[in-house]
Amino acid sequence: MAVPTIAWKDGIIRIIDQTRLPGEIVFLDIASLETLCEAIRSLRVRGAPAIGVAGALGVALAAYHFQGDSRPGLDRTIREAASALNATRPTAVNLPWALGRMTRVLDADPGGAVPDMRERLIREALDMLAEDDAVCRRIGAHGLSLIPDSAVILTHCNAGGLATSGYGTALGVIYAAHEAGKTVRVFADETRPLLQGARLTAWELRESGIPVTVLCDSAAAVLMRKGVIDCVIVGADRIAANGDTANKVGTCGLAVIAKACGVPFYVAAPVSTVDFSIPDGEGIPIEERDGSEIAEGFGVRTVPEGVPLFNPAFDVTPH
Repeated sequence: MAVPTIAWKDGIIRIIDQTRLPGEIVFLDIASLETLCEAIRSLRVRGAPAIGVAGALGVALAAYHFQGDSRPGLDRTIREAASALNATRPTAVNLPWALGRMTRVLDADPGGAVPDMRERLIREALDMLAEDDAVCRRIGAHGLSLIPDSAVILTHCNAGGLATSGYGTALGVIYAAHEAGKTVRVFADETRPLLQGARLTAWELRESGIPVTVLCDSAAAVLMRKGVIDCVIVGADRIAANGDTANKVGTCGLAVIAKACGVPFYVAAPVSTVDFSIPDGEGIPIEERDGSEIAEGFGVRTVPEGVPLFNPAFDVTPH
């Protein structure tokens, strides 16, 4: 991605408003915790690694704007900020992971002076921002050997630069193959109901010069049964200790089809996405979003009034 998904400068968090893509590139400058929480809930910034980094920067924002020299006051402000951010979205474990890392800065030096602690909190968040890019590039390098030349790859949702600090997990593998001189072609599921594949993945890949074709989610089986797809690569929002994986709803169905058709199925994710406290997928909390995303997600009602709606944002693919 040529445009960073998330950046920090002088107490301002700048993000791309992903709800406006692909029609226009709009940057939002966020100066308050409340605005950041709303941006995460409304998917203006989204993707497990990206919201982890955003959460860390949100804590840094609270530290940056803290006034006074009371260490208990700073600690209270930071922990309240972390709690508010942690409540925004329940499934992606990168968010509590990043927030825990920020609060441990306080725990590591309970007697530290306020100016020093503010600086250390901001530095920790910026370290996470840089680390995310480096980790995604390592994921790409590790996955490179899995991608044959002239590969045709199917992906679901968006696990690219927009879902991270700017490079990507699943798409990071594709970018690495492209940068290594391999010819790749991508089929991107549209990803109902909010069309992250059609709106975001297709936009990213086109901007990067990688051929991409968008298909309805329900058409993936057609391609796999015909032998068109060489492999499926997806990201993850939370991985249980046994390898069960929560990702955008529809992923489990793709995995079942891929197995039936003998198509390799890969999950690309950083260690921060693994939740070792949860033994298996049964313990992963699944976010359910408002049914209006199904019935009238883009301004046109497509479901009769009064019909019940079921809108889980994620599903779990058994290992």
